[in-house]
Amino acid sequence: MNAIVALCHFCELHGPRTLFCTEVLHAPLPQGAGNGDSSGQGEQAEEEEGGIQMSSRVRAHSPAEGASAESSSPGPKKSDMCEGCRSLAAGHPGYISHDKETSIKYVSHQHPNHPQLFSIVRQACVRSLSCEVCPGREGPIFFGDEQHGFVFSHTFFIKDSLARGFQRWYSIIAIMMDRIYLINSWPFLLGKIRGIIDELQGKALKVFEAEQFGCPQRAQRMNTAFTPFLHQRNGNAARSLTSLTSDDNLWACLHTSFAWLLKACGSRLTEKLLEGAPTEDTLVQMEKLADLEEESESWDNSEAEEEEKAPVLPESTEGRELSKCLTDSSLLSDCGNWQPRKLSVFKSLRHMRQVLGAPSFRMLAWHVLMGNQVIWKSRDVDLVQSAFEVLRTMLPVGCVRIIPYSNQYEEAYRCNFLGLSPHVQIPVHVLSSEFVVIVEVHTATRSTLHPVGYEDDQSLSKYEFVVTSGSPVAADRVGPTILNKIEAALTNQNLSVDVVDQCLVCLKEEWMNKVKVLFKFTKVDSRPKEDTQKLLSVLGASEEDNVKLLKFWMTGLSKTYKSHLMSTVRSPIASESRN
Repeated sequence: MNAIVALCHFCELHGPRTLFCTEVLHAPLPQGAGNGDSSGQGEQAEEEEGGIQMSSRVRAHSPAEGASAESSSPGPKKSDMCEGCRSLAAGHPGYISHDKETSIKYVSHQHPNHPQLFSIVRQACVRSLSCEVCPGREGPIFFGDEQHGFVFSHTFFIKDSLARGFQRWYSIIAIMMDRIYLINSWPFLLGKIRGIIDELQGKALKVFEAEQFGCPQRAQRMNTAFTPFLHQRNGNAARSLTSLTSDDNLWACLHTSFAWLLKACGSRLTEKLLEGAPTEDTLVQMEKLADLEEESESWDNSEAEEEEKAPVLPESTEGRELSKCLTDSSLLSDCGNWQPRKLSVFKSLRHMRQVLGAPSFRMLAWHVLMGNQVIWKSRDVDLVQSAFEVLRTMLPVGCVRIIPYSNQYEEAYRCNFLGLSPHVQIPVHVLSSEFVVIVEVHTATRSTLHPVGYEDDQSLSKYEFVVTSGSPVAADRVGPTILNKIEAALTNQNLSVDVVDQCLVCLKEEWMNKVKVLFKFTKVDSRPKEDTQKLLSVLGASEEDNVKLLKFWMTGLSKTYKSHLMSTVRSPIASESRN
């Protein structure tokens, strides 16, 4: 991430000051960055974690070199700095971490060496500790502009027994020129920076309590209430942060934290090159992901409220409640949340067709494409979920509703793929329904064992599959066009499994385009039935099975596409053009 993270402090004598900053260098280090290119310098590796190698570069400086470096540095002069304004000792070259994966270097020192960067960080520091402050003077805030960059700032207090009010004011800021990226990174930065602040405050609180226990300052100040406050501190106007936290390795730890923050924040958001408009499957997946994030946030909030209100339950009751919740969630799992297991019993549609046989597979595929409920009854949960993983590839993502395994029958409006335990009783009206197909998996007897004649069939040779339906598909029935094309691809042994998968993607996209045309024609434009029949003939989908398939697939259209069409129709320009 092209940004700078800095720790700032409000000094009672010198005002807002930058204590420590970490920046990203994509090019070789400049000559002034820690004086790292000179002879006599040694790099001592201290730690390596997550692809970042950290090193502290130490070099002996002569007095003349120190003077020249101080005169050329854009930072404040030595006379204008106290202990509270200084982080690294004079002559300290700073810290540098090498990211081996990306060849990026993370450099930390008190001030940026580049004059323009120093000005930007200095202005952000002043604003974060003066005018750009949230209510209570402690918390996150966002500010900035195109010229000086945009800033995420989190102000906080550190306990100090010698300070006015027994605390000192600090802030951690993240500066970058990309406003959108910084706003999108707000939740991530807030959580991680809050963790750094909590650690600093915890260390300082321990030192504060120890000092107060040894020499209480409040009583001493009350006894000398009429003496000017600054003179009572015996010249100790400010203390360094290392003194307040009693941590000599504080700056090395902060460098590690800031470097990781820059790397992690830069890698959590990635750009993808999309060639052409996104497919309906992509849009539906994005919508489901957004819904899941909203549900998780609302669930976390409700859990937090319940924890505050709910009484403490005995351990046995809590265990029963937990098991009950797990059972209910397994029964009510939605296809959007369900992810197939890694273990796959059925390798592909071609493999399933070989196992079930051509007639049974055609019946099963016909019901899948028509949107009828597909029920698998088996003791093997992995087998059922593997079957659903393969069968769902024939449908658009928005048309798939899966309950992977249940101990009771679920209605068809809740799922079109349902896995059941063998002992579950299916209602009589469902068994005789023409809109349901049932695949029963039985343990095969020795006389009916499948011969091991196809790929990796050892795990399936012990089963026999019985496919039944209230409306069996006749062998001579034409069926939907897409089913015939799928079967043609599966029977063509010259096509590999990967090529067949790409054929499926192309076929689904072709028929989803027909669905979009039909949706706009019937739902948006409200054309009469005669015109609809003509349109279906033009689309090559006038047969009964094709019409049923299009109507079912219409339910898989994304909300984004539907709302876009509706907003286009309602716009004044669209209404004028239609008139």
